[in-house]
Amino acid sequence: MEKGKKNWLVTTLLIVGTLLVLLPLYLTITISLKTPEEMSGSLLSLPNEWRFQNFVDAVQVTDFFGALLNSTLVTVFVVLFTLLSNSLVAYAIARNMHKRFYKFLFYYFVSAMFVPFPIIMLPIVKQTAIWNIDNPIGLILLYVVYGLAFNVFIYVGYIKSIPKELEEAAIMDGASTWKVFWKVIFPLLTPMNATVGILTCLWAWNDFMLPLVILSDPDFATLPLVQYIFQTEFSTNYNLAFASYLMALAPMILVYVIAQKWIISGVMKGSIK
Repeated sequence: MEKGKKNWLVTTLLIVGTLLVLLPLYLTITISLKTPEEMSGSLLSLPNEWRFQNFVDAVQVTDFFGALLNSTLVTVFVVLFTLLSNSLVAYAIARNMHKRFYKFLFYYFVSAMFVPFPIIMLPIVKQTAIWNIDNPIGLILLYVVYGLAFNVFIYVGYIKSIPKELEEAAIMDGASTWKVFWKVIFPLLTPMNATVGILTCLWAWNDFMLPLVILSDPDFATLPLVQYIFQTEFSTNYNLAFASYLMALAPMILVYVIAQKWIISGVMKGSIK
C-alpha cells in the first residue's frame, strides 16, 4: 500500500511538471497564430483564424535569417572548438592528477563554476573592446573558455575510468602522446563528447546575456538578441513577438528531442564510471 502511494505521488509530480513545461509552449504556439483582436479573449483558446502571416512579419521585423546565420555560425564553431580543446585539457589533467600543479589546475577550473557572471561582466566587456574582439570571434572564444569549468569536471571523471593499459599498448607500438589521444582516447570519449556537444549547443544558441554585452555591431546579433526588439519597439505586439520566439526556439527543440538519449546516456556513463 505504501508503495502505491509513492507511485501516485511520483505520477502526480510528473504530471504537474509536464504541464508546467507544455503550457508555456502551448501558449507560445497559439498566441503566435492569433490576430491582435483575439488577444482580448481567453489565452487558452485556439485561434479562430490561423494567422501564419505573423511569422512572415516577424522575419521581416527582426531580420530573422541574418540572425539565424549568426547564431548557427557561432554555435557550430563553439561546439567544435569546445570538443577539441576542452577534451585535450581534461586529458592532460586526468593523466597527471598525481602532480600538484595539475591537481591545483583541476580545482581552479572547477571553482570557476561558482563565480557568477555579473561579477566579471564589466571587466570582460572592457577587455574585449580593448582587444577589438567585441564580435563573433570574441564571443566564440569566451564560450569555449567559460565552458572549461563544467566540461573539465565531467571529462576528467570519465577519462580516469579509461584503462591506462590502452595508452601504454599504443605507446609500445610507437605512437606519440598526441597520436594516443586522437587515435585511442578521443574515440572512447564519444558518449561524453555527445553530452558536452549537445549541452554546449543549447547554451550557445539560447544565451542572451553574453551576446548582449559583447557584440557591439547590430549586424552580428544572434537570435536571442534580436528578440529584444519586442521589449522596446514592438512591446505590445505579442503575436509577432511569440511568432519570433517560436522560430528561434524550434531548432533547439528539434536538436534536444533527437539528441536527448545521448545526453542521458553520457551523464549516466560518466556517473557510473
